Amino acid sequence: MRIGELAAAVGVTTRAVRHYHHLGLLPEPERRSNGYREYGLRHAVVLARIRRLTELGLGLAEVRDVLADDAGRELVEVLAELDEDLARQEEAIRERRERLGALMRHGVSAEGPLSPELTALFGEMAAGPESPMAAKDREMLALIETAAPPEERRRLLGVLRGVFEAPGAMERAHEVYALLDALVDADPADPRVEEAARVIADSLPDGLVPRGEVDDDSSFLRAFYADFPPAQAEAIRRTMRMVAERQQRDAERQRTDGSTP
Repeated sequence: MRIGELAAAVGVTTRAVRHYHHLGLLPEPERRSNGYREYGLRHAVVLARIRRLTELGLGLAEVRDVLADDAGRELVEVLAELDEDLARQEEAIRERRERLGALMRHGVSAEGPLSPELTALFGEMAAGPESPMAAKDREMLALIETAAPPEERRRLLGVLRGVFEAPGAMERAHEVYALLDALVDADPADPRVEEAARVIADSLPDGLVPRGEVDDDSSFLRAFYADFPPAQAEAIRRTMRMVAERQQRDAERQRTDGSTP
């Protein structure tokens, strides 16, 4: 048989046959005097076995191990491992389908597939007037949920839920968004920058703002502030500074109270 006839007989492509030759899975036949390879029945048997094993999901390295073991013991072991792997994939698919079902039940926001908790929260945030700053806020929350470790993500979602469940929370949030939207074309020295910073700082719980320096030269903070117009960036920077100072005062007060007999 020529290579095309062999491939057709087993139901694979000639490219696959050549690839199996290259990997050493299928022995190459000797060439005849005219230079063509002549395949025999044994090549078809081995090629058919390779096809069956790959269709079961074995990788080519695993197929090589199976073919190298004439007793078949390796095949049993490999198939058992494959069965365990398929069981893990089934469980992962089941969990993914459950998450997708929860997302579809709660609706999918413009920011993409998120947790049901954040999707529901975004639905509440969208109840008021839409604003560019509200959209940026949702983008940042989506980024945090995606990038934060699971424990930190749960903590932040808990803080957010507490914030938005407080009476009048949505009204205050839309007031903050309106103050920041009004700064889109303002100068960083505009008095409204300080006003907006104080309103935002008063409305933010400490648990929502990470402790530490807010003006350091980290690449993330540079990218974060650069995403806003200058006056908005300055208002947010001042807000972070005010919250950091409040956190420091609270920490010092706690230390003083703790040291009092």
